[in-house]
Amino acid sequence: MGMGLDELLQEAEVAHGHLCAGQVLGVRMAMLAMRELGVGDPRVRVLESGALNPDRKRLVTFVEIDRCATDAIGVVTGCRVGKRALKLRDFGKMAATFVDLYAKLEGDEYKGLRVVALESSKGRAKELYPELEKNAQQMKAYREMPDDELFAMQWVRVPLPASEFPGYKGERVVCASCGEGVNFDRFVERDGVRVCLGCAGGEYYRAL
Repeated sequence: MGMGLDELLQEAEVAHGHLCAGQVLGVRMAMLAMRELGVGDPRVRVLESGALNPDRKRLVTFVEIDRCATDAIGVVTGCRVGKRALKLRDFGKMAATFVDLYAKLEGDEYKGLRVVALESSKGRAKELYPELEKNAQQMKAYREMPDDELFAMQWVRVPLPASEFPGYKGERVVCASCGEGVNFDRFVERDGVRVCLGCAGGEYYRAL
């Protein structure tokens, strides 16, 4: 990584709108994963040598919570939803899996590192700074605590078919029910008819 913790926290604060304990965890989580994976700064487009940065499109990150840490992880890794490199699996957990597209295993599986924030870190923050209120305790402690007191890590294999890759351009399908266009294989085929996930029963809205 080219930038230090303080600089990355400043960028995360600008991107998210405020700085909080979740932002600190997200930044440190991503920094840890990138060190372990041997990934440089993916936000740099061109290296000092003048060559394109090979790490710029190296990561796909799955985040498991729709909270502050997710924005921070996007800042550090350069992964974005719009680039199809940041994917939300909302399990309500302060965790993320960082998938290395340069580390292919068998089939469509790739090596990744899952990092989860330890529940015990909250108690440790309270022990370290009992005189502070809860958020201030965590903000201060999470900057200083060693990685092994903040996180647990697990090497994992992640299925990542070509249709899930950044930059993938696949067939665009028109839903046989609503007539709307659908990208990236997000349809269901029933009796030879292709319908979008909404029409297949996955709608999150109802018409007024």
